[in-house]
Amino acid sequence: MFKKALLALPVALALGATANAQKAPEDVLQALIDADPGSVYLTQSEMNIMMMPDSPALWVGMDGEDLFHTARGPNNVSMEACDFGKGPGVIEGAYVEMPRYFEDTGKVMDLETRIVHCMTEVQGFAADDPAVRQRHGSGSDHMKLQTYIAMQSNGMEWNNPLDHPLEKAMRDAGEVMFARRAGMSDFNCYACHGEVGKQVRASRLPATEAKGEWSKAISWPAFRVGHDNVRSSQHRVRGCYYQMRQAGMLAGSDASIALISYWTDMARGQPAVLPDMKR
Repeated sequence: MFKKALLALPVALALGATANAQKAPEDVLQALIDADPGSVYLTQSEMNIMMMPDSPALWVGMDGEDLFHTARGPNNVSMEACDFGKGPGVIEGAYVEMPRYFEDTGKVMDLETRIVHCMTEVQGFAADDPAVRQRHGSGSDHMKLQTYIAMQSNGMEWNNPLDHPLEKAMRDAGEVMFARRAGMSDFNCYACHGEVGKQVRASRLPATEAKGEWSKAISWPAFRVGHDNVRSSQHRVRGCYYQMRQAGMLAGSDASIALISYWTDMARGQPAVLPDMKR
């Protein structure tokens, strides 16, 4: 097992640097820290920063690479036949330009909903197949594929397109949702992220106005040490709404994609840390 790990490690490191051959995720994070050395959020976990070169997310991405290139499903085709916004099979830089409008569905889609589309419409899986239905946890096909695809945008700038009217509408809806107070505690997203220096218990929170902090904050998939699993943007949205004591967010809904569209727009021009490691 140890020999296998040693042989696989260079591959994992290469995956993390595919999008930017000169940088690994920890190097991208260090650049954000260098640009804002006073940010307690960016530097609050020395242990996580030290562990990033050996992040379990790298192994999840390796499994995702195998899944991406393997012919699967009733149609026996690989994910290389799917268009993630830059043409069939092209994934370098695709993730930082999502959510985006796709003509073949007439919808604005994030990475998770696009993978569902590819698995059902391209590969032919049934919607209730476990490969499609299970979307969370490092062992799921979804997290393996999301991690691998996202890693091909490491170090690239967030730049979700706003050219199509639906892209603009989704972004604007997300802005309203981000500011909307609701629930038993009358919280909105700005309650936690509207000012620099806020914290919950021992954890410092990222602020939308500190662009480097916000870029790291939205850098999912990420390995969550406290969960011992790689988590996605959709998982984070659901977690935030639970913590705000608001109604649960339906995974893959237009509402969830709108929120992701807005938070991505707020990080525009900042480098993505993929995969990140979080508390």
